Amino acid sequence: MPVPLPDATTRWRCSHCGNLTRFDVVRVRRTREFWHVALSGEAEVEQEEVLDEVVEDVRCRWCSTGDSVVLVPRPEAGGPTEEVGLGGTP
Repeated sequence: MPVPLPDATTRWRCSHCGNLTRFDVVRVRRTREFWHVALSGEAEVEQEEVLDEVVEDVRCRWCSTGDSVVLVPRPEAGGPTEEVGLGGTP
């Protein structure tokens, strides 16, 4: 099941351990790119347009759970301002 991406007012939080900053993310992207290939053969992507993106899995880097990662409001939208360690302590 796809995981919702954070937006301007939300971010991910592990409800198991409180992590707000470290996640392993598996996503699939379909893009349209403009490639500039130099005469030497070296290629550089100069423009990229994301046509479709699906986040397949988000896992907490601290405790490795995937089913506990949820969207919460960012601090300016009323969410937590700091990470919480194991056992609920900052």
